[in-house]
Amino acid sequence: MSDLSLSLRTSFFSKTLPLHTPSRSLFAPLLSFSRVAPCCSLATTQRAARPVPWGCEIESLESASDLQKWLSDSGLPSQKMGIQRVEVGERGLVALKNIRKGEKLLFVPPSLVITSDSDWTRPEIGDVMRRNSVPDWPLLATYLISEASLDTASRWKNYISALPRQPYSLLYWTRSELDAFLVASPIRDRAIQRITDVTGTYNDMRARIFSKHPDLFPEKIYNMETFMWSFGILFSRLVRLPSMDEKVALVPWADMLNHSSEVETFLDYDKSSLGIVFTTDRSYQPGEQVFISYGKKSNGELLLSYGFVPKEGSNPNDSVELALSLNKSDKCYKEKLEALRRYNLPESERFPLQVKGWPVEMMAYAYLVVSPPSMSQYFGEMAAAASNKNSSKTRISYPEIEEETLQFILDSCEPSISKYTKFIEGQGDDLISVNAKQANRRLLLKQLARDLCTSERRILYRAQYILRRRLRDMRSGELRALTLFNGLRKLFK
Repeated sequence: MSDLSLSLRTSFFSKTLPLHTPSRSLFAPLLSFSRVAPCCSLATTQRAARPVPWGCEIESLESASDLQKWLSDSGLPSQKMGIQRVEVGERGLVALKNIRKGEKLLFVPPSLVITSDSDWTRPEIGDVMRRNSVPDWPLLATYLISEASLDTASRWKNYISALPRQPYSLLYWTRSELDAFLVASPIRDRAIQRITDVTGTYNDMRARIFSKHPDLFPEKIYNMETFMWSFGILFSRLVRLPSMDEKVALVPWADMLNHSSEVETFLDYDKSSLGIVFTTDRSYQPGEQVFISYGKKSNGELLLSYGFVPKEGSNPNDSVELALSLNKSDKCYKEKLEALRRYNLPESERFPLQVKGWPVEMMAYAYLVVSPPSMSQYFGEMAAAASNKNSSKTRISYPEIEEETLQFILDSCEPSISKYTKFIEGQGDDLISVNAKQANRRLLLKQLARDLCTSERRILYRAQYILRRRLRDMRSGELRALTLFNGLRKLFK
């Protein structure tokens, strides 16, 4: 690609969240620099990333307590929640008092929020970044590294000390771990793409800025490992604040809240209290963990950015991508491919399956795949519907090929199910661990992958059940109609 702003492509986040929900995902392109030849390839991520010298172990309560004390001393109001070790997440915010439904909590002042407008402890670094018009994401990533490297000289020392040193998000998995544990899941490809994108962004930053100011950006501090760490923090903690001019921000203390798919509350700036708040949509008793929503994300997306997989069946937004492709031996292959390209669709496309069903775009794509030459006049209509650019905005239907279409989708589920079953029922992972810590880590990663694959296979099983039932009903209806027709024919004879 000729422009780095495309390095994290729209298709990579094809299901971005509405702005009123927490945007713990990428919403803006990284840079507008021209792409330079990469001087560091994906092979860099084949080895486990070295932990950065700052931050804490993911379950540390001591650093979180120090953070709360510093925030209180710096203007954070008295809280109804405290940091504790919890069952859902390593640590989280727990109610200390009764909390009512509809109550506003947190009230983090803007002075304790990190945005692209935050002051740099070393202003000369911020000046270089702004002169080069670096967009928010890489600017904030560099800001984190700069402030972390200053240790006690940075006002954010207590916040950075409470950030995880090496989370379990897929950005920190090695390529061999992704290949061994997520070979069956489509999320593997997205993880590889994310690693590639962050690697490319670091290469561009180094070529365009870091290498030209080595006194400000020494490689021992601004390197691939620290860049991966800072981007991992952004992917898992950055939120968009609609009422604060759509700013993306890191909100200390608020980012200790864990996710639950059973709540729909989110962070935003409250103009009346002049603080970052969220409004509870349920009540909490003392000792209960308080949750917010990270958005309507699938289990794979939650593992990708946050490093956890919800309990099987607990996430109503869970989905798995199903790949559908044109058949190159189809007599109308060229015509169908041309129809797809008119709407910027490839010959092989992935669609999200959910327990409750599948999108109309997938059905339209499947119609196109199975449609015979006699239906060529509808190819364009089918492709338009598959791209969600159907002018009529009505659900298209072709009863004459409905049965064949459902059978095609049913058959397309089977290869994925076989891959999941092979991994879930397989023994070992053929990865050699050099020490006990690495062995324990890989056991945890394998369990996360097993949980993800189990939930995604469950969705495919459910889709197959629905498809088989609809096909059975269709075929039994056809059989009844044929029996009735034969009976009438005998009567008239």
